[in-house]
This record gives sequence, structure tokens and C-alpha cells, in this order.
Amino acid sequence: MLKSICIAVVAAALAGCASGFAVDAIAPGTPREQVLARAGQPSRVLPLPGGGQRLQYSLQPAGQYAWMVDLDGAGRVTSARQVLTEGDFNRIVPGQWSRADVEREFGPPASIDGVASWNGPIMTYRWRDLQGASMFYWVYLDPQGIVRRAHPGMEVRDRLFDMRF
Repeated sequence: MLKSICIAVVAAALAGCASGFAVDAIAPGTPREQVLARAGQPSRVLPLPGGGQRLQYSLQPAGQYAWMVDLDGAGRVTSARQVLTEGDFNRIVPGQWSRADVEREFGPPASIDGVASWNGPIMTYRWRDLQGASMFYWVYLDPQGIVRRAHPGMEVRDRLFDMRF
């Protein structure tokens, strides 16, 4: 009985992750209402120039994906894409981007931490590279919230997660 309950819970969780997050398959021109009906409520809604909006669908802190759905001023999709990728992270320009720029482009980070060797917060995003490896992307901010450096690193999982029961 317990085994079947556990299987049902895992299946429901996986179905929830799969449904609504084929956001990048939403065609340009789709009305906002259809996006919400398909993907549900976004994690955040941000204004865009020209009266448009960005709907952010983020799986952070535990997930490794974030989708941005951009709408024009009339509420129709102009683009929908998964942004936690190496190519997208490479768009970050140290010295020019701010924390607000990073969060607008990638959504909220998985965590914001500090270390003694850096005078400012460090934003951490979890993502998956093209080979399927679990990765981190760190964005180092100065005390004024300006990006000073950013780089990827491997996420090394604890062996406890690899244990088979």
C-alpha cells in the first residue's frame, strides 16, 4: 500500500512538472489567456518596454529550468524560451548588468549567499548543460548590486542521493 502511494505521489509530481512547462512550444501570437490556461500562473510578471509583459516560469530553487514568455502591448506572445542555458548566461556583461537585469532575464536565483572572500551577494542558479550535467551559475554582485563577475561550475551531488534503497 505504501509503495503504491509513493508511486502515485511521484507520478503526480512529475506530471505537474511536465504539464505547463512546455512553455517554449507556445506559438507567437498566442493570447495571454491561453498561456495562463496552459502554463498556469507565472512565478513573476514583469513589465517590458512598449507596454508588454514578461511572464516568468521558474523552477528555482530546486529545478534547473526557467521559461520566459514575452507578450506585446496587446497581450500576445512574441517569444517563449527556456533561458537557463550557457548561451543565455553568456549574455551577462560584468560592469554593465545589475541584479535587476539578471533577475529580469533569468528569474529569481536558487539562492543568494555570501562568502568572506567577496564583498557582496552571490546569486546561484541551478541549470543543466547540453550533456545533461547538473550545473551552477554564479553571479557575483558588488554592494551596489552591479555584476562584477559570473561563471559556471559543476554541481557535485552528495553520494547520499546516489544510494539505491
